[in-house]
Amino acid sequence: MVGLILGLSAGLYLLAPVRTNILLLGIDRRPGETNASRTDTMILTTVQPLQPYVGMLSIPRDLWVTLPDGSQNRINTAHFFAEAASPGSGPEAAKRVVAQNFGVTVDDYLRLNFAGLRDFVDALGGVQIDLPQAMSGYPPGKHQLDGEQALAFVRDRAGSDDFARMGRGQLFLKAVMKEMASPAAWPHLPAASLALLQSIDTDVPAWEWPRLALALIRAGPDGIDGRVITREMAHGFTTDGGAQVLAPDWSQINPVLKDMFNQ
Repeated sequence: MVGLILGLSAGLYLLAPVRTNILLLGIDRRPGETNASRTDTMILTTVQPLQPYVGMLSIPRDLWVTLPDGSQNRINTAHFFAEAASPGSGPEAAKRVVAQNFGVTVDDYLRLNFAGLRDFVDALGGVQIDLPQAMSGYPPGKHQLDGEQALAFVRDRAGSDDFARMGRGQLFLKAVMKEMASPAAWPHLPAASLALLQSIDTDVPAWEWPRLALALIRAGPDGIDGRVITREMAHGFTTDGGAQVLAPDWSQINPVLKDMFNQ
């Protein structure tokens, strides 16, 4: 009886229909620099373990929004301004600006320093990406990337725009998940995990990780609902200060938010 109760309790904990929304932040901090930088990558992720459902929505860094202080600016500046004024406050500011403009509760954040991505991929033994079309100098097909190549792939801006970069970022994340799920990579996971932990900080509570991990395993890389705010959902314009930015078209974005986040 005790075993049954414990089993049911564990099942309820792992599969409880509780949605968790996490903002993934990517910053390009060089050695010796502080975290006072703009967020090159912003992916609003939602996880529902019971279904399981994992959704990832990439947000353009040049999206013109209202910041927490009421001013208008690019969405990726919220982190920078907060960190510059008070070190350590950047992720919370990024969470607030996304919640305020998208109307989505943002529970936690996970911030990755791109400089550590190279060490992580090398420790993993490389990552194989399968490109549906030519991009970043690679022809369509499968390519094995080492850490330096992976870093260049996610950073690449030559001959493309932010929308293409967001698509490459999601493709790379799925490739990493596939690599980590491969038995051939399992001997490398301890070293790769250590390298990754040295490159991230997060406020996701410890008790939440088993639920998130189980949802990711059950969904699998191919089961992740990866989307981006597309060119049709944002319109380019020039600010009075001469900046090239993107105005969100909420009539196009809101249906996606409702579908993915039940908002």
